Amino acid sequence: MKIEKEEFGKLNANTVTAFTLENDHGVKVTTLDYGCTITKIYTPDQNGELENIVLGYDQLEGYLNNTAYFGCVVGRVAGRIGGAEFTLNGKTYSLAKNENGNHLHGGIRGFDKVVWDAETEEKADEVSVKFSYMSPDGEEGYPGNLKMNVTYTLNNDNEFKIQYEAISDEATLLNVTNHSYFNLSGELKRDILDHELTLKSDQYLELQENLLPTGEFANVEGTPFDFRRGRFIRSGKEADHPQNQLAGGGYDHPFILNENRNEEIVLKDPESGRQMIVETDEVGVVVYTSNQLAGDDEIYGVQPRKHLGICLETQGLPDAVHNNHFPSWVLEKDKPFSSVTTFKFSVVGE
Repeated sequence: MKIEKEEFGKLNANTVTAFTLENDHGVKVTTLDYGCTITKIYTPDQNGELENIVLGYDQLEGYLNNTAYFGCVVGRVAGRIGGAEFTLNGKTYSLAKNENGNHLHGGIRGFDKVVWDAETEEKADEVSVKFSYMSPDGEEGYPGNLKMNVTYTLNNDNEFKIQYEAISDEATLLNVTNHSYFNLSGELKRDILDHELTLKSDQYLELQENLLPTGEFANVEGTPFDFRRGRFIRSGKEADHPQNQLAGGGYDHPFILNENRNEEIVLKDPESGRQMIVETDEVGVVVYTSNQLAGDDEIYGVQPRKHLGICLETQGLPDAVHNNHFPSWVLEKDKPFSSVTTFKFSVVGE
């Protein structure tokens, strides 16, 4: 087990540092202190070949200019807040509007756009980097001074764990996630349409035209949203279901998880043999199949295009502040918050 540090770039007066966590099997995760951004994850295929399985950039400029949120932690609130405002304890708060009059992924300068403090720890069977950031009262419109920690840990069981911890001196909103785009083919050799996804989920949230939830829980039975026995992503691209069409030919939907910490999310690429099991204590996962991905900036030498990656964003349900029947995002004053999501890398049949 080891950790390597190197300079990744400069942002004003700050040096942005890359931290590479590596286990004894050669599995590696590289992450930046800028936005807690995961830039690369190397895992073996069925022949033992180690290749990168996430989208990203070799240079800092790519992350500074990109709007796809590759690999970063988004917050204080992931997803959309309708109308960019909310009411909490009788007071209405106005947030930064950064998507069609709504508030998206924490605003103009959310968690993804700041340099975090970092400290590393090396043990015999795991290595970790802990990122810390104090989000001041009023940042992007949110109340409370929020102390946030994000810890990335890689162990010798090929498990990569993300732990989120927070505490605020005022009641506020919190719904954080990591926005990595996965492609298990390795080195972006193929798109993700022939990846197979399995979800322990009976329901998903219907979306409106602006991609905010309608508030309705829809049953997956008999639809392209039924991943309970496994389904190829291609089926959503090719479906004529109105919700797949609305999302741009694929998925950009929150799914309500039936179980937690019991292999509730499994992604496979049959050709490479790679498999990723995701376990979380969050209520849901937003599945986004990069239906809007485009641009001229190359992603590790590959032209951006639809369906090049898949996001599995474990989190609370979007726009919960405007849907009282959703689990609440409210973080009460001085009440500690903690959430863990674990990714286990293997090959099919192991």
